[in-house]
Amino acid sequence: MYGWKKKLLRVDLSTGTTLVEEIDENILHQYLGGRGLGTYLVYTEVSPDSDPLGPENILAFCTGSLTGVRVPTGGRSSMSTLSPLTGTIFDANAGSQFGVRLHWAGYDALVITGQASSPVWLDVTAEGAKIHSADHLWGQEIPETVGQLKSKGSAVVSIGPAGENQVLFASIADENGRSYGRGGVGAVMGSKNLKAIVAHGKDKPEIANKDIYEFVTYEAGKMVNASPRTSQGLPEFGTAVLVNLMNWYGVLPTHNFQKGEFAAADKISGERLRDEFLTKRGACWSCPIGCKRNTKTSKESGEGPEYETIYALGSSLGIDDFETIIEANYLCNRLGMDTISCGATIACAMELAQRDLLDTELAFGRVDLLLQTIIDIANRQNIGGELAVGSKRLAEKYQAPEIAMQVKGLEFPAYDPRGMQGQGLLYATSNRGACHLRGNMLGPELLGAPKMLDRHAPSGKAGILIVMQHTNAVIDSIGMCKFVNFAIGDDFFARLMTSITGVKYEVQDLQLAGERIWNLERLYNLRAGFSSLDDTLPPRFLELPLEEGGSAGYVVHLDEMLVEYYRFRGWDSEGVPTERKLSALGLEELGAQFMEERSHA
Repeated sequence: MYGWKKKLLRVDLSTGTTLVEEIDENILHQYLGGRGLGTYLVYTEVSPDSDPLGPENILAFCTGSLTGVRVPTGGRSSMSTLSPLTGTIFDANAGSQFGVRLHWAGYDALVITGQASSPVWLDVTAEGAKIHSADHLWGQEIPETVGQLKSKGSAVVSIGPAGENQVLFASIADENGRSYGRGGVGAVMGSKNLKAIVAHGKDKPEIANKDIYEFVTYEAGKMVNASPRTSQGLPEFGTAVLVNLMNWYGVLPTHNFQKGEFAAADKISGERLRDEFLTKRGACWSCPIGCKRNTKTSKESGEGPEYETIYALGSSLGIDDFETIIEANYLCNRLGMDTISCGATIACAMELAQRDLLDTELAFGRVDLLLQTIIDIANRQNIGGELAVGSKRLAEKYQAPEIAMQVKGLEFPAYDPRGMQGQGLLYATSNRGACHLRGNMLGPELLGAPKMLDRHAPSGKAGILIVMQHTNAVIDSIGMCKFVNFAIGDDFFARLMTSITGVKYEVQDLQLAGERIWNLERLYNLRAGFSSLDDTLPPRFLELPLEEGGSAGYVVHLDEMLVEYYRFRGWDSEGVPTERKLSALGLEELGAQFMEERSHA
């Protein structure tokens, strides 16, 4: 088979058994791989009322048909599970070589179930998988673990102490901090007593039509080199290039989103990162863009930080000490924690303290407490024991749920939606909670890509957002990076898929696949008890205008956008996909269980 390998490797840690299964070609064609395949596996194998940290939950590492193929940014993969942080179906995406090696080992998916009785690590080869004791690795930070297990021709991902202690926003990462980062996927891995996974592979996917593949890849590469965003902005500054721009627009979250402008933005900017801390650029496998930053402070070196981390551990905390922000990023990478949720939860605690609701020394601007607080969270000690559950649970504990900047339990990324109406709609409707990677409206609302929209106008946002949500689902599923979408569009994705897999894909076929994935995720969340009431934002975005900066005076007009959004999606007024919509997407059988459960509710 071309592109896909048509094989799934299943490992049951409770029994110690492994099994290679064949994947139905129709499933691969309809869900593409990656996020789409993971969505299908979680939907069909994990009951929504399961304990996310119990043996019944799965970790589904899924590769796309383009993962490990020499196309621009063809080095990404996904993993899917039931999130312990949000309770939603969840997928996390990474540019780690682990996905490449897993695909080269011959698998479209690695599905891990059960729970080991003691710490183990997993060795995956073309022959299957072997389970080994990890007693000697337990307690180690991620780079140390990876260093002990990595060998030539292999790639390793691991959890750190945060995953072992089941911090609800723990991540899974490699030695460079390339992470399956959000939603507590590392906590799921830790609950299974699984410390690390090693993938050995060298059997690259076969190409159906090499001549067309080489031509389309060449043309795509030219487009990447021609785009100022992918050939200049991201390579020169990385994602941190956004700090000053977002501050100018008045959407750089400051003091837990109490403000949209940070007076010391210049001190934590991408320009300063390049001039004072950058040692060299880096790139994920087969990526011509090279947005990775290898950096060094006066004390240590590592990778990053990204723009989202600079907000979460910087402006949102009122901290402008860039060295400490960078070192806090290194620390989160080593301990295995999502920097966005970590910083946002600390910011929530700071505002609770500001309102005299939480007895803690944490306060906006307290740079001296940041590193120790991160250590305490990873080890669930001192104040970190309270913060390890995320901002939603923390704020609810102190009867102030409005202080948690989250949707469906997932903390906000680095864009204040009061200055980006479409971004607010994106956060509210995202199936995995507040997330900018589900159809980021940064392009059309602030950067003019593919065209410039009035960022303050609520009308007309639903249609373009839905298309972008579908395109993002496709990119996550085929194994490419969303940044490449700044340069190439659905037509190139369709031509690449056709040349590599031999299956004829048109643009509309990919949009249909993206819509199918999105709706299946929605069905799962509805079965888990979520409803249209969860398609909302924290009250401050709906009721409290920003008082200063480039977005002063605005709130998010969510209700009117939601009406349009549900209608355009073919859902009813309660945000439930209609039977007609499910039939059009080929989801009648999978949707039948939801419809039956709903009729008895």
